[in-house]
Amino acid sequence: MPRGTFLRLLMFFLGPALLVYSVFSIYPLLATILNSLYSHQKDGTYLWNGLGNFHTLLFDPTWSAPFWNALRNNFIFFLIHMGVQNPVGLALAALLSLKQLKLRATYRTLIFMPTMLSVVVIGFSWQLILSPLWGIAKMFLQFFGLGFLFGPWLGEESTALLTVSLISVWQFVGIPMILIYTALLAIPDELIDAATVDGLNQFQAFVWVKLPLIWPTIGLVSVLTFVNNFNAFDLIYAMKGALAGPNFATDIMGTLFYRTFFGNQLQLGDPSMGSTIATMMFMIILMGVMVYLFLIQRRMQRYSF
Repeated sequence: MPRGTFLRLLMFFLGPALLVYSVFSIYPLLATILNSLYSHQKDGTYLWNGLGNFHTLLFDPTWSAPFWNALRNNFIFFLIHMGVQNPVGLALAALLSLKQLKLRATYRTLIFMPTMLSVVVIGFSWQLILSPLWGIAKMFLQFFGLGFLFGPWLGEESTALLTVSLISVWQFVGIPMILIYTALLAIPDELIDAATVDGLNQFQAFVWVKLPLIWPTIGLVSVLTFVNNFNAFDLIYAMKGALAGPNFATDIMGTLFYRTFFGNQLQLGDPSMGSTIATMMFMIILMGVMVYLFLIQRRMQRYSF
């Protein structure tokens, strides 16, 4: 095929997708980074500020305190998902991969179903469940004699972030479960049969045979968890609003960006500082992905069947 014809066909098939991607992804990203280098004035004009906005965000007491608080909460949010969601997803995938388990399709559907529900519905439903006034959580615990454990978990600074994080884990645990479950199904039965002949039981076969083969998938799940958690916004906004209460205890980078860019009852919107926060989010996510690609993925042993 002549080179010119090949290029025309390439642009014919890839051109529309490239155009849409450029308009809705690349251009907003570049515009956000450029906007973070300017200072928004009260009269609506913009003045070149270089890296001044980043210096203000990191070191000015008015901006640095909310930023470091949101960043710390975001890391806690991420670590809870890494420490709870992904191990639970791995365990559920291992259970669903057992051939003797009946109704596997039903269990798989029920576990994955919350992922398909609207975040607004999830947030509102859990607010009703955990409400000290009309929620069923208190009555449920009292029925089992554990009423003393109940508290206003969404209303206390010490427990609000943990509660919202666990609700998010409950909603999205189906994603790592499905990804790992798919990887487990791709393992040839001959390897497991050989391990069984060698005297390994099912648990030992999973630990010593299956688990090493799915490390690349677990690594992918981990980096997806990192990216999604540092892009999180909707659940916290649906449950705690833009102020991410109580007293900003559930504030993360997404809600801080929203308040800064669009404004709220406590402050006017500042597009330049909002873009600066969005750029910082992009840089944090980029660094996390680069660490995974260059320090972790390159060291993983990949297998092909």
